[in-house]
Amino acid sequence: MNRWRALIVLGTAQFLMVLDTSVMNVSISTLVEDFHTEVTAIQAVITLYTLVMAAFMITGGKLGDAFGRRRAFTIGLIVYGAGSAVTSLAPSLWVLALGWSVVEGLGATLVLPALAALVAGAYRGRERSVAYGVIGGLAGAGIAVGPLLGGWVTTYLTWRLVFAGEVVLVIAMLCVIRWIPDIKPEPRTRLDAGGVVLSAAGLAGVVLGVLQSSSWGWLKPRNPPFTVFGFSPTVFVIAAGAVVLWLFCCWERRQQAREREPLVRLSLFAVPTLRSGLTMLLCQNLVLLGLFFVIPLYLQVVQGFDAFQTGLRLLPVSVTMLLSAMAGPLLGRFAAPRTVVRCGLLVLVVAQVWLLATIEPRIDNLSFGLAMAVLGLGMGLLASQLGNVVQSGVGEAERSEAGGLQYTAQNLGSSLGTALIGSLLIGALVHAFTTQIDDNPKISDAARKQAGITMEAGVSFVSTDQVRGAAERASLPASETDAIVDSYAAAQLDALKAAVLAAAAITLGAYPFTRRLPAERLAKEAAKTGETGKTGKTTGKTGETGR
Repeated sequence: MNRWRALIVLGTAQFLMVLDTSVMNVSISTLVEDFHTEVTAIQAVITLYTLVMAAFMITGGKLGDAFGRRRAFTIGLIVYGAGSAVTSLAPSLWVLALGWSVVEGLGATLVLPALAALVAGAYRGRERSVAYGVIGGLAGAGIAVGPLLGGWVTTYLTWRLVFAGEVVLVIAMLCVIRWIPDIKPEPRTRLDAGGVVLSAAGLAGVVLGVLQSSSWGWLKPRNPPFTVFGFSPTVFVIAAGAVVLWLFCCWERRQQAREREPLVRLSLFAVPTLRSGLTMLLCQNLVLLGLFFVIPLYLQVVQGFDAFQTGLRLLPVSVTMLLSAMAGPLLGRFAAPRTVVRCGLLVLVVAQVWLLATIEPRIDNLSFGLAMAVLGLGMGLLASQLGNVVQSGVGEAERSEAGGLQYTAQNLGSSLGTALIGSLLIGALVHAFTTQIDDNPKISDAARKQAGITMEAGVSFVSTDQVRGAAERASLPASETDAIVDSYAAAQLDALKAAVLAAAAITLGAYPFTRRLPAERLAKEAAKTGETGKTGKTTGKTGETGR
């Protein structure tokens, strides 16, 4: 039993990292009211949290190598707890962003790579597979408890109590931190500061461009701070981020040529198993966080449910994700990771098509709940395999670096999911609403012109009551107000369906990347090679199984 004590602490940390985002997603409407802001501003705060983690996760992994992974894990928990305390007391939106998005995000960049390496270091063979299944299951539990706990606390008390409770949980973990067996730190080398700056700037540029596309416009300027040759700056910002990432790759190759320690050994991306695992993690989180941004908007803004009612309707996805993720070690006895992941993708597509059919003016709770349960099943199948695939594809000395890449891929996917799917949602809303009012003979040309001016100034996903109030303040006749509200309600549903359809397209697009995942059971591979990942040679063998 003593050898599993470490998993209690490590699993609790994983649970805590996931809990935050799911709480924020069901509290969107309340946060908008509390801070007198718009949905897009909360979207930016959520995206910034995952962006900070994506930008500095590899750096956190390197610091864990240099200072010791348990020490890095401990320091990360302290920073994370401090961020939770600031968040719980945040008097304004910028303090919320500072405490949650920045401070908690930086704490997580130390915790998560160390967590992945500590799990791999504490367990071997089948025990490691079980440990990763538990970690994946607890991530599902965080998603399960987050909407329900966050929804109940937000509705009947205040969302701030969730973050105050996190501080207590962090203190409890720090009291038993010695349960985790440490891994001897590597000889300290100079941190690749240039790589840190270039990677963070490049990732920030790409995600910022995607995030702001909803307000700036993709090509035609909507409401940008500046224009480039008469075009929206969105594409130019994304392109600049891509160029900086290319410079980052050049810098890393130069570091290696000079026999200096790079931030990332680019040779790791030559391992087929690792490359495919990282790609699938990115796609999984892009789809998951994109949908978890869109679905609460449907439940809260369109259906008018409070945070607790929203959490109840998200419970099926959370429960089935927890159960299917925990079943990972059992599935590994009968099927290869490639087979399980492909089945998960197909289940996800079925869930998304089902979800499209449930997005209607009046929700069918049974059909919606079943669609959510199927969605969770698909997500859990992916979560049950990918963490172990990534860690089993590298040698012992590369565990922490692989952990950094693993969580970078996850959080980059989360950032892009919230930003991209949110942007597509707003873009589809503008297009659908414009089409609706242009085709409605009950709406006058003057009202159409006024709506066009309003949309040019910036669009947010608001309730029909707010649209009605704006129309009444503009002194529009009652019949015209009703026509505009009906048009907006129809546009809302069309936009939500477009966002879900985009998530389904991304899911299908991920399928070809499964080709390099292991085609044999990892336990069988471990038996053949002695212990998967013990040496650099086994890394190559693991990669070959995906061919």
